[in-house]
Amino acid sequence: MAYDEGLAERIRQRLSADPDVGEKRMFGGIAFLYRGNMAVGVTGEDLLVRVGPDGTEAALARPGVRLFDMTGRPMRGWVVVAASTVAEDDALGQWVDEGRTFAGSLPPK
Repeated sequence: MAYDEGLAERIRQRLSADPDVGEKRMFGGIAFLYRGNMAVGVTGEDLLVRVGPDGTEAALARPGVRLFDMTGRPMRGWVVVAASTVAEDDALGQWVDEGRTFAGSLPPK
């Protein structure tokens, strides 16, 4: 599956100054890892964000957000944010920061 390289580049620009961020192809797209833990990614045209199990309900209450589901078994703690929802850099930045914050709460890999 192809992914939106433009969205990936916008994420790269936001995270480029952080030496603890890396990239890896995952889920048919690209993932951005913070200290070895996935924080955000791009799947198709949409943004994948790791919010953690405790952050799932609050994330789902926001516009353009759904549970991440690749196999028919939704993954709590992971949400997909519609491309139209992150068209503005401020909105994208908020989601990227949220994913990085959650990944930073995990032990480094």
